[in-house]
Amino acid sequence: MRDSAGGRTNAVARNIVFLGTSLTAGYGVGPDVAFPAVIQHFIDSVGVPYRVTNAGISGETSAGGLRRIDWLLQTPVDVLVLELGANDGLRGLNTDSLQSNLDAILQRTRTKYPDAAIVIAGMEAPPNLGVAYTTRFRRVYRTLADRYHATLIPFFLNGVAGMARLNQEDGIHPNAEGHRMVADSMWTVLGPLLTARFLP
Repeated sequence: MRDSAGGRTNAVARNIVFLGTSLTAGYGVGPDVAFPAVIQHFIDSVGVPYRVTNAGISGETSAGGLRRIDWLLQTPVDVLVLELGANDGLRGLNTDSLQSNLDAILQRTRTKYPDAAIVIAGMEAPPNLGVAYTTRFRRVYRTLADRYHATLIPFFLNGVAGMARLNQEDGIHPNAEGHRMVADSMWTVLGPLLTARFLP
């Protein structure tokens, strides 16, 4: 943050934690290229004092995220970006379990840090699992966003998923350009949120 004279203020950095899967971790491109790192560049460019923590792990499920949340909450969390569920969906896991796990993560976060902002990065289940499953899967994110008054990105890979030029050879994980597009889209939500929360 710059003062009126153009110098840096001594504001203490706040923490934004991205809790997620290989999509957050930057599988195939590395964490320095993954969208959380791009978000950090955006944060630095506007001068708000936020520090990004990339807590993405390849293969992570909602249950795995729940097992890790208490450890992550040992460090103050000002903003939580929750990106979990992709691997649950790929495995066709029970959507009630998905909702229960994510609910517990959000509840523990809000209990320890009542003023933390929450952004839910929603996912879509593979269409081959059927309309009933994909509908229930999608509803989990909306239900939790309403319950915790969180900001919902309905499908955070929108415009990237299924686009060959934006994904690696596996057709699942974004390439560097794909990560930049995810970050651009996510910043339209995070940018105003972070700036508003820093203002007095």
